[in-house]
Amino acid sequence: MKTYHDLAGTDGGSGIVEQVTGQAARVAERLAPVRHVVAVMSGKGGVGKSSVTVGLGAALAMDGAAVGLLDADLNGASLARMTGVRGQRLRLDAGGVAPARTEGGLRVMSIDLFLPDEKTPVLWEAPTQQDAFTWRGMMEAGALREMLGDTAWGTLDYLLIDLPPGTDRLPTLVDLCPGLAGTVVVTIPSAVAQHVVGKSIHMARAVLETPVLGVVENMAAYVCPHCGAAEPLFAESTVEALAAAHGVPYLGPIPFDPRLAAAADAGQPFLPAHVARPAGQALRRLAGEVRAALP
Repeated sequence: MKTYHDLAGTDGGSGIVEQVTGQAARVAERLAPVRHVVAVMSGKGGVGKSSVTVGLGAALAMDGAAVGLLDADLNGASLARMTGVRGQRLRLDAGGVAPARTEGGLRVMSIDLFLPDEKTPVLWEAPTQQDAFTWRGMMEAGALREMLGDTAWGTLDYLLIDLPPGTDRLPTLVDLCPGLAGTVVVTIPSAVAQHVVGKSIHMARAVLETPVLGVVENMAAYVCPHCGAAEPLFAESTVEALAAAHGVPYLGPIPFDPRLAAAADAGQPFLPAHVARPAGQALRRLAGEVRAALP
């Protein structure tokens, strides 16, 4: 896509409107075989949103669903590493870019798959990086539109889109995916996190009129690996009350499990290897709630 530097006047022969319209048509075509597009979001970083995205995708796939994962956190992309597809070579043909595949069959697309190594940052092309910062929102929207429109997702039951922290990216996604089935909001039992997450719920429901499938309470407790006893990691939780106050479902708690973090670091699947553990059972229950909300 041309940038504003290519525009000589009001339009300058750039055909910018035709480019955006054409990309929107490609996105619609790519997503036509996808039954449900679901955004996973949180108003605050550090709540384990990406871990929930991967775990939810794996749990849905265990039940026979065809699942795709799109990493929309362009500057903090982590899904390729967490799913073990980092370094996997992408294949381009007439049908588009084939997403990377995990051992469990998840189809993954991330900007991280296009970078030479994990140390390489995402830098937007501009005369100076100050200009890139000014126009970053527009360029990120264009990159997300390209990943949605150029990826040959194929037939999917669920496409889970891992959004970056904050509420500012959701309007862009809603604009790109008018048929967004809903959002899953992730928080932790921290009063600060819940305060910010409440704004995310309000943005999705009241401002954008997008369905909220529910709120997930991540890191709800620590389960002793020896005796199995669960101890709270934070003060008394009010996440269920937060969901009720906003009129959205409470999708349940997910306990903290060091094995889940270790699996993500190693790019190894937590599910189905640890399906019997409390965190594994919680992810299976979360998948059941999402399936019930999106028949």
